[in-house]
Amino acid sequence: MIFQIVIVIISFFLDGILTNFLPYMINDLSLFTPYFTIVSLIIICPFFKKQINKYYILVGIVGFLYDLFYTNLLFANTIFFLLLALIIVYLYKKLESNMLTTLFFIILIIVIYHLIYAISLLVFNVVPININNILYLIGNSLILNIIYGEILYLICKYLPHKRHIN
Repeated sequence: MIFQIVIVIISFFLDGILTNFLPYMINDLSLFTPYFTIVSLIIICPFFKKQINKYYILVGIVGFLYDLFYTNLLFANTIFFLLLALIIVYLYKKLESNMLTTLFFIILIIVIYHLIYAISLLVFNVVPININNILYLIGNSLILNIIYGEILYLICKYLPHKRHIN
């Protein structure tokens, strides 16, 4: 479990670091938006196959810390991350874990995260948002996060530890 926590911590800090170093903006929208924390939660889920409650606790804590450090919406990402964790666990129960399904999970979960976030912004009327902005954010955040997810998958697959992904 230490290995998985280290992966999440590194991903958590990489989110903040890369957000500062990738400031390319077009119409107030970032070109490369890292969601490495979410990607790491997708990658480490198979390690918690027999300890799913610990996975949910870890996701809740990471979501709360994500709110504290990176957003101004307290408990919003905690709820979003827990909803995503439910979807991730359900998907891993239905499909086996390999590189292709992991790629599919990354794409699907990031799209769902953006949609949940956009719907909550619309419902609470926090920021005006339209479909073009949502599609732009989804498309540009997928490039960087897919690359990171595949690298992280290969690291988890080939480094020696107690449990393997497959």
